[in-house]
Amino acid sequence: MRDYHDYYKTSRGYHDRSGNSTDGWNATGTMSFMNQPLLAMASEIDTPVLLVHGEKAHSRYFSEGAFAQLRGDNKELMIIPGANHVDLYDNRKAIPFDKLEAFFDNSFR
Repeated sequence: MRDYHDYYKTSRGYHDRSGNSTDGWNATGTMSFMNQPLLAMASEIDTPVLLVHGEKAHSRYFSEGAFAQLRGDNKELMIIPGANHVDLYDNRKAIPFDKLEAFFDNSFR
């Protein structure tokens, strides 16, 4: 919670219309995904996939679980040492720009 507060409740990431920054959510949102098995067909993805997650992110298990379901040798799970979930939103020292650039250059020419 502290990581989210440091991002959404401060000038770092606050926005009046953000449900994470304020006490309200839009009338439409992502609740419809609650019962959707988003990874049900993950094993059928044949395009290159790069999953990037912070080592200290509470949600790291999402990427690890998704990666376990992917097939093929064009998949990669990159864990950023010392980074939490929101560090990868705007912390330029944590975001692996060189790796992202190389991935897109090599995978989608």
